[in-house]
Amino acid sequence: MQTNPTHSSLVAVGDSFTEGMSDLLPDGSYRGWADLLAARMAARAPGFRYANLAVRGKLIGQIVDEQVDVAAAMGADVITLVGGLNDALRPNCDMGLVRARLTEAVERLAPNCRQLVLMRSPGRQGPVLDRFRPRMEALFACVDDLAARHGAVVVDLYGAPALSDPRLWDVDRLHLTADGHRRVAEAVWQGLGYPPEDPRWHTPPPATPPPGWVARRVTDVRFARQHLLPWIGRRLTGRSSGDGLPPKRPELLPYEGPA
Repeated sequence: MQTNPTHSSLVAVGDSFTEGMSDLLPDGSYRGWADLLAARMAARAPGFRYANLAVRGKLIGQIVDEQVDVAAAMGADVITLVGGLNDALRPNCDMGLVRARLTEAVERLAPNCRQLVLMRSPGRQGPVLDRFRPRMEALFACVDDLAARHGAVVVDLYGAPALSDPRLWDVDRLHLTADGHRRVAEAVWQGLGYPPEDPRWHTPPPATPPPGWVARRVTDVRFARQHLLPWIGRRLTGRSSGDGLPPKRPELLPYEGPA
């Protein structure tokens, strides 16, 4: 990997992880790792341009159909692609189809950028995720194979101890906190060959006393009411949290960094 690189443009493709949930800004919008990464890259390259096509809730087929050709046509120096995890977390998931659509995405994007970045998505510790872990690891094996064949960088967030720590996950247990997104931005930054700003990004925060039994039960009830039940409702009715939402930043325009 090139050291001290300079890139003039970045396009981010994906779902809620790349959109930036749950790194909430005061105005109610989301920032996230891709915005943080773009800000760092822009500081090194005058006129740096950035687009973020991600929309929460998107399945890999929707990412391919709605975002991939748009991203490829932009001709950016760097394209990041993260997708397929929403599929893997659904009860009736055809992993063969997921691999096929992910392969299609990589084959379209890799020839149309200077560097394609893929990721092994982070996984929160807990019994719910353990049920889907074999699917996740099958998805990541596909990511590794595609990267080897197409010269893509793989950022291994799944293997980072910090990003499995529940303290770096929001109350919905699906999205990273602001500190989690900061660490992802650092991981991608280093993966692209830039000098580390936080060499210990993968190290968990210092130990803290665990919450008591009552506090955990209150948190569980709040999670079920505010997040789990609505998520189940959307699955049963075929709806998505991203229905009707536009891409976060649909045009490749000069970028001055997050607020």
